[in-house]
Amino acid sequence: MSTEADPSKHIRIVNTFMKRRTHMNKNAEQALTDPEFAEYLVNNSCGDGNLNDIHDLRILFTDTSNGSEAPLTLEIGFGLGDSFIEMAAAEPTRNFVGIEVHEPGIGKCAYMAGTQNLTNVKIINGDAIQLLKQLPENHIDRIQLYFPDPWQKKRHYKRRFVSPERMAILTRSLKRGGWFHTATDWEHYAFWMVDVLDNIAGLSNQAGNGNFTPRPDFRPMTKFERRGLERGHGVWDLIYTKD
Repeated sequence: MSTEADPSKHIRIVNTFMKRRTHMNKNAEQALTDPEFAEYLVNNSCGDGNLNDIHDLRILFTDTSNGSEAPLTLEIGFGLGDSFIEMAAAEPTRNFVGIEVHEPGIGKCAYMAGTQNLTNVKIINGDAIQLLKQLPENHIDRIQLYFPDPWQKKRHYKRRFVSPERMAILTRSLKRGGWFHTATDWEHYAFWMVDVLDNIAGLSNQAGNGNFTPRPDFRPMTKFERRGLERGHGVWDLIYTKD
């Protein structure tokens, strides 16, 4: 057995996100403070984005109807949570964990999960890369990253989530046969992603190298995506399988 440390755990990586002040509505605020919604908020009481005690996502579902061995999806940066909750409601036998840094979105997502009585949703506040570094290998069945910040200025490209360093960390936590699914409405970022991902060891493009995947039915279309399509903007999906 090799005793070499996994180098991906020790790479210092700049943040891929910038926390923005946005309005928090009453429902979101209620979900962040009312014990009725506490079951959805994994680290709400641990301070702002403290991930120190999260080393296993499956045990979060031990006492739920699905249990800890059900198929597991992690969504990175779910925004306000509308499509994330829609997907969780559509697949009740699959467990869903969402990670986000913006509290209004975290609160709204928890509120929607609670009002729909979902039992297959957990929400984490914090940096997805830090979380992924702490998780076991071959841990997650699907990881999804929808419409990440494209960081359009060249000097900010280092902040783009899809990079060789970050994808090495992400691939490690995926199960063999598991999926990484991403989508963007920024053409430059789309071709950036396919170039990076086609060259990540251990990942295979389901559509073939250099190709994009037709939008899958299971990914809900957001109002922003629909508005963009109406204006003639493109949307590009990519799905990669871990070998």
